[in-house]
Amino acid sequence: MERKHEKYKRLIARCQALTPVPTAVAHPCDESSLRGAVEAAQLGILQPILVGPRARIEAVAAQFHLNISDYEIVDVAHSHAAADLAVQLAREGKAEMLMKGSLHTDELMGAVVRSGTGLRTERRISHAFIMDVPSQDRPIIVTDAAINIFPTLEDKMHIVQNAIDLARALGMAQPKVAILSAMETVNPKVQSTVEAAALCKMADRKQITGGILDGPLALDNAIDLAAARIKQIESPVAGLADILVVPDLEAGNMLAKSLSFMAGADAAGIVLGARVPIILTSRADSVTTRLASCAVAALVAQARRESASKGVTA
Repeated sequence: MERKHEKYKRLIARCQALTPVPTAVAHPCDESSLRGAVEAAQLGILQPILVGPRARIEAVAAQFHLNISDYEIVDVAHSHAAADLAVQLAREGKAEMLMKGSLHTDELMGAVVRSGTGLRTERRISHAFIMDVPSQDRPIIVTDAAINIFPTLEDKMHIVQNAIDLARALGMAQPKVAILSAMETVNPKVQSTVEAAALCKMADRKQITGGILDGPLALDNAIDLAAARIKQIESPVAGLADILVVPDLEAGNMLAKSLSFMAGADAAGIVLGARVPIILTSRADSVTTRLASCAVAALVAQARRESASKGVTA
């Protein structure tokens, strides 16, 4: 456990060398959400734009001795309006990231996915946990454990690509992607194994790019080299996976919570596939986890900025 947080601390340190990212914080009207934005700003990760009822935001800041005098406040009446306006700021390019405050996740995501005014792209929106597992020497990305309940094969193609792009933004040049199932052989009776094989062939045909895929793989031989060797799995991914792609939300939720509550892991979270990265934090998150979520989003925003710049010059 002495290695706890070390991976997150490296991510946060990388962000401190970057320009703070303008971030629309939707309805930061409790201590946890407002403190998270303020602490991330103090570390130079983001430049918050606080969207919500001014009086409530200022009251929370005063009660908990948080200095928000340097930050813009956009005054709106309630949480629904805060979600809508925060999304609008992102659409207009005034914010490069979106951060959830003390409103319900459904409120914020409803504004994000709304037709005509939201932040949808051609990609499926998905969630990724960046897990800091003390026993592992690298962060482990688990996807999707929060948004897509029963993703189709097409959905999974987007989920995998979103996760690869995230991993590359975090500094993994060619992330290793394990498509998980309960077994490591293709079984026509187990749909997740068939879809895993299809995703790997999609990568062979460049429908998914930037990573090395293998699957189906069971969890043990995806992350443990000894388990992979015992089962005689010859693969550049087996035992070395950076990204774990789960069959459905239930499996992902159980995996992420097992790592958190049984292996002492922390779980920073981010929503991908929208026009801007979206930071979803929980009141139960530790300070380090909240800051890590902000740092991950900032690195994604930086990668997108660099990609757009290359596209313009080309």
